[in-house]
Amino acid sequence: MMSSLGIQKTKDDAVEWALTHGVAFKESVHSAVHTPFTLTPTPISRGGYQQLKSAAQTLSKLIYSVSEDHGFLFDAINPITAGDPFFSALLRMHQQIHSSPNQAPRLPLLIMRSDFMDDKGDGHKLVEFNGIAAGMGPFGQRIHELHRYLQQQCPSAYAELSHQAVGELVDNQAIEGLSAGIAKATFKIKQEFGDLGPARFLMIVQEHENNVFDQHLLEFALQQKGIETQRRTFRELHNQLSTGDNNRLILNGVGPLDTVYLRAGYQYSDYEAADLKEQRCCQSLMATRVLIEQHRVAVNATVAQQLATSKRVQMLLSRLGEDGLVAFGLTPQEAARARSLLGEMHPVTPDSADFVKAAPSDSWVLKNQGEGGGHCLFGADILAKLATLDPQQYQAWSLMRRLHPIPRSMPALIVRKGELHQVTDLISELGMFTVQGDGNPASIEHCYAGYLIRSKSAGSTEGGVHSGQGVLDSLVFSD
Repeated sequence: MMSSLGIQKTKDDAVEWALTHGVAFKESVHSAVHTPFTLTPTPISRGGYQQLKSAAQTLSKLIYSVSEDHGFLFDAINPITAGDPFFSALLRMHQQIHSSPNQAPRLPLLIMRSDFMDDKGDGHKLVEFNGIAAGMGPFGQRIHELHRYLQQQCPSAYAELSHQAVGELVDNQAIEGLSAGIAKATFKIKQEFGDLGPARFLMIVQEHENNVFDQHLLEFALQQKGIETQRRTFRELHNQLSTGDNNRLILNGVGPLDTVYLRAGYQYSDYEAADLKEQRCCQSLMATRVLIEQHRVAVNATVAQQLATSKRVQMLLSRLGEDGLVAFGLTPQEAARARSLLGEMHPVTPDSADFVKAAPSDSWVLKNQGEGGGHCLFGADILAKLATLDPQQYQAWSLMRRLHPIPRSMPALIVRKGELHQVTDLISELGMFTVQGDGNPASIEHCYAGYLIRSKSAGSTEGGVHSGQGVLDSLVFSD
């Protein structure tokens, strides 16, 4: 058995590698802490991995089509506006953008992460779509590179800890995949205008963001492709955008913008500005987002994409038959694949409490429309929440069949804040990135852009790396 000293040395080496390569969260203006991670990767079969890659591309094709069907989106979201003020505001923005008989001039750039879990009984099922601020792809690549480093640099320790020493690590080129997709859209807009100066990319970020290193890794890759990058909050953009010739979007003091990429905008607080006098919360900064889409610029996420990747639309799509999915442009084979992945979801109704009581307590998850951590309820908390809901709030919530993944067969070591912890029931959520930026369904087979795997104890309900008990992980082929 390997000595505890040997494990400690391997762990220390891994922490230093992570910090050296930007796998970190900002702690203060002048310090950072490494992002939590596993010391060894999670096994997956080659067939399972290829199926998920293909599935993610099919779901990207579906969501792109849904996001451009503005009538469907209005009908889907309108029933939840009474119970969800934020989605009411999003729908107003959507209506403002698409109120003109002319098509909104922005180029929709769909950067999506489809998150899956491998259920004990049903195999891989979709957990959720992430269409706005779908981050941590660069971290996904870096943790794959860390495991490859340990495999090569500490082969005996890696072999003993992983029990998968002969396995081939699953390559992850998320930084290149995401940056190449963004660059393609950026240069397309740049070439349309043919103006002098650099191609330019704007990332809209949250104030006091501590997840900056993941963002910077993407920016560095874009800079290497000859693209100038800018960072602003919505507040910093207020009254700083103007219109050039042919609906060109201009950032004052900087110049024309080719791509706008949102890492903010999925919660009310991103639009709050205490110093702006406005009648209704966030009106001014939401108007900034509407203004962006009224220009010829590549945008991720459009308001339509944000609505299309909501839990509400996921629930509605899960209840469509194959013909309903074919109507969104899928082939019958793609529709069958999508249906098999979407899982079982139900709207909340007056009968939901009886429905939940009739099944074992771990059968369902109650979800609202929130993004990020803290928006799912389990077990007894479901009935407690249902009892407090006003009927007009029902439509903003949904019940989803709870997934029960198979834990890793061997105990796993994770590293958090420099300390080793053993987890005996490590389960994983696998996010597959896709980028679709030209609206051409024929390009769908080439839109896969890497993966992000986050693992946690089966006993924890919050799996986010940033907001929960999740840790970064990577994949190794088991066959």
